[in-house]
Amino acid sequence: MSSSPIKLNLSEGSVIFAFSPTAARELQSAIAVLMQSLKATAARAAGSKPEPQPPLEYRHTGEVFLEVFCNPNIWSSPFAAKLLITLRDDRIRLTTEAELTRINEDIAQYLEQYG
Repeated sequence: MSSSPIKLNLSEGSVIFAFSPTAARELQSAIAVLMQSLKATAARAAGSKPEPQPPLEYRHTGEVFLEVFCNPNIWSSPFAAKLLITLRDDRIRLTTEAELTRINEDIAQYLEQYG
């Protein structure tokens, strides 16, 4: 399936780039696993030592290179979590943070176009 523009809303501003629905579904799945890790960490008993959770490390190479990283061990809940996003091609590199819940909504809205 071909790429079409996706818009990700960042903490300050937004970025639009070509992304395929297949890649969006892969990222959505990776974020779902991350959300479960964050929920497990948030639900642990008070005073107990949490089990370390693996980080989200998503990479996609298409018209641009997209990397999304999040360490779930440093966030108290999915609502507090932020993603480190790197977007680059041969002319520009953007590295920024974005709210996990906002990016998750952006991906869901993008995928609504493809049923």
